[in-house]
Parts: sequence; structure tokens; C-alpha cells
Amino acid sequence: MFTRLCVFAALILAMALPAAPAAADTWQHENGSLTLEQPPKRIITLNWAATEAALLLGVTPVGVADLQGYHHWVRQPALPEEGVANVGTRVAPSLEAIAELEPDLIVTSAEMAPAESLLERIAPTYVISVYRPDINAFEQARKMLLTLGDMLDRREQAEAVLADIEQTLEHERARLEQADLQGRPVALVNFLDARHVRVHAPNGLYQTALDALGLDNAWPHDGNFWGFSVVGLEALADHRNARLIAISPTPPGLRDTLADSPFWTYLPAAQRNQVYQIDPVWPFGGAYQVKRLANYLTDALLAGGSDNVE
Repeated sequence: MFTRLCVFAALILAMALPAAPAAADTWQHENGSLTLEQPPKRIITLNWAATEAALLLGVTPVGVADLQGYHHWVRQPALPEEGVANVGTRVAPSLEAIAELEPDLIVTSAEMAPAESLLERIAPTYVISVYRPDINAFEQARKMLLTLGDMLDRREQAEAVLADIEQTLEHERARLEQADLQGRPVALVNFLDARHVRVHAPNGLYQTALDALGLDNAWPHDGNFWGFSVVGLEALADHRNARLIAISPTPPGLRDTLADSPFWTYLPAAQRNQVYQIDPVWPFGGAYQVKRLANYLTDALLAGGSDNVE
């Protein structure tokens, strides 16, 4: 009887005591550290690479910067059409709009460093830049995905996403090998107008996809820290063996303008019908964009080229 009373008394005492606080976790980032006592539920992402990472983890941000731009340029992984607030531009987000959403985590990059102290007053802020000098963009995007996976208690999902990317790259490489399509280099470009392109360099995110697919980058020069250079079409003519990969979207009316352009008419890739146009892939995004580029590029090379772009 005495034993049962003691047990009962212990239970009552345990119920009366306050619950022990959850253990807090701390993460280092580019400008310091942040501590979270529990996985965040309301996230705001101030660049598209971070938006992509959150969506890959199955978390829809409550607010993003440049919402409509994401729908136009990035597209995948898709943001819901409703229920996500726009908090201004990526270079000048609205602190008022961010505060109104009552986030418990803000993800940003070094470009927003001057505003970090203001963001910290609103919510814990994680600073990571995928694109910085002398940093491999894919490895940095991979790091961001895994770290956010830890913060959001979704580490297994982050690892599954990365495993899927690796499997996709292996699969697409095998398709190109089987079709014997790896022998000629490729130049990856975004058209700015009928005379100028943004050509993607070996130090950019896209190089990860090219290396994994066993394809040589026809453009041998490093670009800016974003991984590209702006050049005239005549610069591509020097790389006579290159196949030209035009990444959509392209400027309106480009096809008709190029048809009358001597720069285009004498471009070796156009003369050989080795121009390939692919769907939009955001070159300044995260790890998922490498998978998308590998899919689109492999499909395009297998389907065959033409002498123009749309």
C-alpha cells in the first residue's frame, strides 16, 4: 500500500513540474550563428536558390522575394499560385512585409548583409551565398539544402533529393554514351539580343551538369562569380566544333532577326544544324537546376538540332 502511494505521489509531482525545455540547436553561417529551439514553421526566403531548397524539402515559404519572377524564370520546383506572399525584390525586400508575416526563420545571402541586423530583429536569419568568388556553386547549394534539412527536421528528405539528382545524372550520361553524343563540346547560352549572349563558363553551376554528363564546355574561360560572361556572337564562331545550346526564354522576334544576321548565318553550329533550344533553367539557382539541365540537355541532343532558335 505504501509503495502504491509513493508511486502515485511521484506521478502527481511529475505532472505539476514544468516540462523541460527542448534542446536548442545552433548553426554557423556566413555572418555569425543562429539558434533554434524547434524546427521553424513559417519561413521567408529572400533569394530563389533558398526558395527552391525549401520547396524541395516539402516546405512552402510564407513569403518570398520576387514572387512573379520565380514563376517566370525558375518555374520548378513550383511555387503554389496562392498562399505565398511577395515581400519585395531580392535586392530590396520590404522589412514591413516580412515582419507582418511573423516568420520564425529568414533565409538570405551575402548581398543582403547590410540588412541582416534588421532582419535579425524580426526572426532568426540564416545567411548563405551559393554564388561567391572561389566557391563551387553546386557544393554550396548542396550544403544549403542539407543545412536547411537539419533546421527543418527534414534531413532524410534533403538526402533523398540529392540522391535523386545523382541518379538522374548517371542515367542521362548513360543515354548520351549509348547514342555516342559526347564527342563534340557544347556552348550553353542565354540570348540577350540578336548580337549578344550570356555564355556559361566552367566556374558556374551548369558545369556540374556538363561534367556529370561527360560533355566538354566549349567556352574555356572562367566568367564572373555568377559563372557567365557576356560576349558577342562572333566570339562563339572561334569555337568551330561547338554545339550551341540556347536556353529559353529568348527575346521576342529573335528567330526572324537572326535569319537576317550575318553573325548568325556564318556561325558554324547554325550551318551544321547543331543549335538546340531547351526549356528555361535558372542558372543562379540551387542543386535541383543541375538535374533539370541534365534532363533537358540530354533530351535535346537525342532529338537533334536545327539552324535557328525560336
